Amino acid sequence: MQNNKMFQNMMKQIESVGAKVSKLQEELAEKTVSATSGGGMVTVTANGQKEIVSIKIEKDVVNQEDIELLEDLVCAAVNEALSRAQEMMSGEMTKLTGGFKIPGLM
Repeated sequence: MQNNKMFQNMMKQIESVGAKVSKLQEELAEKTVSATSGGGMVTVTANGQKEIVSIKIEKDVVNQEDIELLEDLVCAAVNEALSRAQEMMSGEMTKLTGGFKIPGLM
C-alpha cells in the first residue's frame, strides 16, 4: 500500500518536471545569444534551441578577392553562438532539475 503511494507521488513529480521542461523549452526558443568574429565584422545570433536566427555581416568584410576570410568569420561566429546557446540551455536545465542529469533533455 505504501509502495503504491510512493510510486504515485514519484509519477506526479515526473509529470511536474516534464511540464516544467516543456515550458522552459518554449522560453528558450525566445531567448537569444550573440557571438561575433573578426572584431565585430560578423555577428551571429542563436536562440536557446540552438537555431541560428540571424547573421549580420559588415560591408567592409565583403571582399570578392578573399571569400575564404568571410567564410571563416561566419563559421567562427556560428560555432561560438551555438556554443553559447548550449551553455544557456544547460544552465537553465540545471536550475530546473537541481543538477540532476535527465537523459534526453540536453
